[in-house]
Amino acid sequence: MTENRVHYTTLDSPVGPLLLTADADGVLTSLSVAGQKNGRTVQEGWRHSPDLFRAAEEQLAAYFAGELTEFQLEFRTEGSEFREKVWAAIDAIPYGTTATYGDIAARVGASRAAVRAVGGAIGANPLLVLRPCHRVIGAGGALTGYAGGLDRKVRLLTLEGAIENDAAAAAVEDAAVQDGAVRGGAVSPR
Repeated sequence: MTENRVHYTTLDSPVGPLLLTADADGVLTSLSVAGQKNGRTVQEGWRHSPDLFRAAEEQLAAYFAGELTEFQLEFRTEGSEFREKVWAAIDAIPYGTTATYGDIAARVGASRAAVRAVGGAIGANPLLVLRPCHRVIGAGGALTGYAGGLDRKVRLLTLEGAIENDAAAAAVEDAAVQDGAVRGGAVSPR
């Protein structure tokens, strides 16, 4: 029986520092970004094991360089049956495309009324970037709801060619306005 130990490493990326974790068997369990809603942070007792993450590091570098469109990494996540269905539907969204929350609800056999539950499952995705929840958008193309922040969502979708640079600039502006409205603060120009 393997020891219940969390291994981790951190990597620099175009969307900021990434924190990757793996279980005692070396299987990826999470990828978080700094400031992520419900993201992981290094805990006492975790083992810094950068060598364990070499394949992930190489594939992420290739992805951010625009050279990789599909990750070939072993990962293990735990969620309810519903969350696992939603996550499988997210995994099936091709590189460079998007799907709406309603599309995902339909793919998992949920009613249109279940879109909020789908959003909750997507928000609980422990593998940002690797499991492409950034490819899920609101009805009418609205870039909403990304645990890593809307600016990162825009960067990832732009990298993948799912949105154009002009649309990306407008989306970043909208994200700043939404973020300021949500936090009740003033929005400064970028």
